[in-house]
Amino acid sequence: MKKALATVSISGSLEEKLRAAAQAGYDGVEIFENDLTQFNGKPSDVRQMAADLGLEILALQPFRDFEAMPEPFRSQNFYRAQRKFELMHELGTRRLLICSNVSAHAIDDRAVAAADLRELAELAEREGFSIGYEALAWGRHVADYDVAWDLVRRADHPSLGVILDTFHMFVRGNSLDCLRDDIPVDRIALVQLADAPSLQMDVLHFSRHFRCFPGQGDLPVAAFLQCLRDKGFDDYLSHEIFNDEFRASSPLEKAVDGMRSLIWLDDQAPATPSVEQAPEITDVEFIEFAVSGDSGDELIGLLQRLGFRETHRHRSKDVSLMRQGDINLVLNREPASQAHEHLQAHGVSVCALGLATTDLNAMLRRTERYRSVRFANQSGPGELNIPAIRGIGDSLVYLVERRGEVRFFDVDFVPCEQPEAGTVGLQRIDHVGQAVSNTDFLSASFFYKSLFGFNIEASTDLPDLYGLVVSRVAKSPNGRVRIPINTTAARQASTQRFISKAQGSGVQQIAFTCDDIFAVAEAIGAENLLAIPDNYYRDLDARYALDQALLARMQAAQILYDRNDDGEFFHLYTREVHGVFFEVVQRVGDYDRYGEANSHIRLASQARASRGLQQ
Repeated sequence: MKKALATVSISGSLEEKLRAAAQAGYDGVEIFENDLTQFNGKPSDVRQMAADLGLEILALQPFRDFEAMPEPFRSQNFYRAQRKFELMHELGTRRLLICSNVSAHAIDDRAVAAADLRELAELAEREGFSIGYEALAWGRHVADYDVAWDLVRRADHPSLGVILDTFHMFVRGNSLDCLRDDIPVDRIALVQLADAPSLQMDVLHFSRHFRCFPGQGDLPVAAFLQCLRDKGFDDYLSHEIFNDEFRASSPLEKAVDGMRSLIWLDDQAPATPSVEQAPEITDVEFIEFAVSGDSGDELIGLLQRLGFRETHRHRSKDVSLMRQGDINLVLNREPASQAHEHLQAHGVSVCALGLATTDLNAMLRRTERYRSVRFANQSGPGELNIPAIRGIGDSLVYLVERRGEVRFFDVDFVPCEQPEAGTVGLQRIDHVGQAVSNTDFLSASFFYKSLFGFNIEASTDLPDLYGLVVSRVAKSPNGRVRIPINTTAARQASTQRFISKAQGSGVQQIAFTCDDIFAVAEAIGAENLLAIPDNYYRDLDARYALDQALLARMQAAQILYDRNDDGEFFHLYTREVHGVFFEVVQRVGDYDRYGEANSHIRLASQARASRGLQQ
């Protein structure tokens, strides 16, 4: 199936939208009328631009409030249609999209509506055009696609077909029965795809602000596509998205997101069973920090209090490795590197994640198919050339294939002669929290879902002193890679403070597991821990009636606590360094959450610390 994008879906001028669609790999575009009317040029110029970019102008849309209108509105509508036909000739498009009528003047008579649609289809046929009719979810008399199909069926004209829009269908609770059983494939005029989260609100407001690309929401778009494939449909699939964040983002980035979504959708409902499954991401292999000179001393000092020691140095670059348990933290001071560019743009920060995969070649093929940007790295003789793709913000994601007992540092690094002792029992990386702008929230989670096959958990609201933080977790199928993704619209909330300081999205939180959190707290030292209010422990006592001696130890060590039917959770936080903070967790039993019940305590304590307020 060919792939198209309605110009309303992304930001920018019409020229910018067409260029973005072409660069992202679309075959065609639907021209949204507002984009055309505000274009400072002729429709024929748009036609030429599209042709030069290799894009077909798939349709002109929307044509509103047409069918079943009394006079004089009816005559005016046919005059308006004739003028649009003239415009279509200049644009070089052959399809006109008609939305079901929302006017208060519309007549509730299907026979009248069908007759108007037939008359318009006859006029379109003379011009070499076709008409698509779509049920708007808030249409006055036609709001469901089966009713729209009934009007098309009654009109019975070969130049008239029904438009299927997944948002309008599923937000109304429509099933696929009518599509599966009643609508012939040759009467489908156009297919428009949109997803949406599960929200309860006015449907018009919902439609105008919260649509998203398939795979980013909760609608059964994959089942819809499978139904189309089963019927033998092989025409265009076109995105039509109304979303505030999309309209505030880079047109190219969102166009690529949309293409990635269509590729993902193809994989969910493949035309053939030969689609290569995503290779497994098994673990976080390393986290890389960009540092320079003494700029990272405070960070390194805190890591040392957490029990990390420099264990290896790179063979040819100014890069060192700090290890503990199965945790690898890379410190990159190399001046001629992506890390240095990241440092100049964002300061001391996490510049890359390394993810371990079971099949590197298959993963690289998948990242290429999903339009990921590859980065080439310079490597010396006998060194690994670890491939990387662009991750969240300006960071990279390195892809590492583990081979037996050999790790990446066994090849590229040499051990330090006498690494100092002093580990505190940290074992592995439990989760990595990323802060993103609200314009990138959907893109970030879909990045992990589409490329790596991660599961995306439902969003959770975390109350900050200065606003609400929205969080959702991307989790690998084996559960060993967990990436909470946080965003906020509040300028003073924790996530936005980090983004402002770092000048962009990035890793804000790194959590490590341990077996004895009290020993870790003692090693870190009280001066490096996030101070927790005494009132929290009074409330904890009231909620859980914990042993008083245990409660006193927790309070002294600034340790927080949660439990559920599966087990218990102890965790603590360090102070922030360069906007990044560390968490240490001890999971007891099968507890598998993140202590969300304590998030408001952590966020309030961090807000106080950031403003220098007393507890």
